[in-house]
Amino acid sequence: MVFTAYLLALVFIWTGMEAKFVVPPCDRHMFDSGVSYCLSDFNRSMETSGYQDSCPWPTVKRIYNQLKVCMDKWANVSWCRGHGFLVDQVFLEVHQIYFRLCGQVQDPPLITLIMLIAPVIIATFLMPVLCVNLTTWNTEMPSSLGL
Repeated sequence: MVFTAYLLALVFIWTGMEAKFVVPPCDRHMFDSGVSYCLSDFNRSMETSGYQDSCPWPTVKRIYNQLKVCMDKWANVSWCRGHGFLVDQVFLEVHQIYFRLCGQVQDPPLITLIMLIAPVIIATFLMPVLCVNLTTWNTEMPSSLGL
């Protein structure tokens, strides 16, 4: 199988057929119309997400993935995949509009912090007591047996 692929590659190179595969130019008009179609569905779905108040990410993951699939399809159909990062520019605009609050770090509630820190503090205070009991328990064993 690999040998066949090598032979085909050599035949293409020797006959000059590799020069005949020309990629058509990016059809920007088709790409832009496809993008507007994809974004109209996405914008309608995002209106109910409450993105103005907080980060909508976990609840809109399915809608975002549908937008990505739609954009990839239109980029492939219009031959604009990789031309000037058109898809990336659209996604940057989407993130600036809908996901601008997602990067803000918020402190967890106080009860969560207490539940994370309390076991460590309790273990630190109980460790000396446990060590004393373990060291004295071994020395008391033989004397209690009456040996």
